[in-house]
Amino acid sequence: MLKDAGSIRRLAGMEQDRLQQAFEFTSRCTQNGGLLVVRHGYLVYEGYFGRAHRNGNPDMASTGKAVTSIACGIMLQEFKNKIPDGLDQKVFTPVYLPEAFPLDDPRKAAITLGQLLCMSAGFHGEGGSPGMVHGKVVPLTPVPGQDIRDLDGSSLRTPLWTDPGEGYSYSSPAPHIASIVLRNVTGLELQDYVNERLAKPMGWGRWGYCLHRGDYLMPHANGAGSTALHATDALRFGYCLLHKGKWGDKQVVPASYVALCNKPLTYNVHTPFSLQFENNSDGHVVAAPHDAYYKSGAGGFGIFVVPSLDLVIYKLGGSDGQWDASLTGIQDPYQYDGSRANWRPIQRTPFNDGGLGGDDGLRRVLEMVCTAVREP
Repeated sequence: MLKDAGSIRRLAGMEQDRLQQAFEFTSRCTQNGGLLVVRHGYLVYEGYFGRAHRNGNPDMASTGKAVTSIACGIMLQEFKNKIPDGLDQKVFTPVYLPEAFPLDDPRKAAITLGQLLCMSAGFHGEGGSPGMVHGKVVPLTPVPGQDIRDLDGSSLRTPLWTDPGEGYSYSSPAPHIASIVLRNVTGLELQDYVNERLAKPMGWGRWGYCLHRGDYLMPHANGAGSTALHATDALRFGYCLLHKGKWGDKQVVPASYVALCNKPLTYNVHTPFSLQFENNSDGHVVAAPHDAYYKSGAGGFGIFVVPSLDLVIYKLGGSDGQWDASLTGIQDPYQYDGSRANWRPIQRTPFNDGGLGGDDGLRRVLEMVCTAVREP
């Protein structure tokens, strides 16, 4: 890790004081969290607050959707004889989703894997999330979504608000259904497949999914998220994507799949969201390059990849509940000083969200770190 301002500027082309400002802003966004930055292969910033620490295993929430997507990308190459049409494969069939039959809506027969991974399959978004049709917002009435005690069934039964491909809505059932397809194609649980194809090749430490929910142990990992990685392993995941799916001399993820993650795709022509990554192809994150892409998670988590700047960022967040060790059963003990126990966000109004941008500061942190780049 580079620690002094001179080496950070000379070797990584970044300004230490601006990285510190980005961390201070991060600390105003969530109760617990942190910021890690890698540029030109150097770890140039690492800082934590509250319950967060390097070897913690927090509930990263929807950040884990990116892991599901990348696992599917590996599956498409490894098992292309079983899923020959790739992202164009219609998956609501007895081969890929026998659990879905009989279909509760005949339109589901037209859903492709690419639409599931771009959230354009037509499923209602959770919590009343709106729909988007060619950039225009479509209000939606809330419907029941995922039931943690019937994850497969509740996801498969989520109703459609539009025909497949005709709109986007942020819907967690969609990536979980993609993980059921992966389970049926590979014969492995999502967690086991990720462990063999990603965690072991990249040397992750202890990691898992948040399967423990009170007295209930989930039989399957949620393809919609709740991965629990050490902070530096989340960085490894992003660094692998930065290098087009390579880790060292091993091609861990197909480069052709990674290349699609920050581009507009035909599976979703409605909003810049491709294969579970928000992409900046339209420049909506103004101070970040157009090739930047990232996956966020509730509570202020986010993994960012900026190829043109040779940059990876991991922003941690989370309420105390997301750092509860019982969620995974693997989190190491950590002596927390209680310094953030009574932390509360800045009071927000319709005209002032505390400067966070409505997303726990994710987009603003991306901008701040990108503007810390100072090439000679």
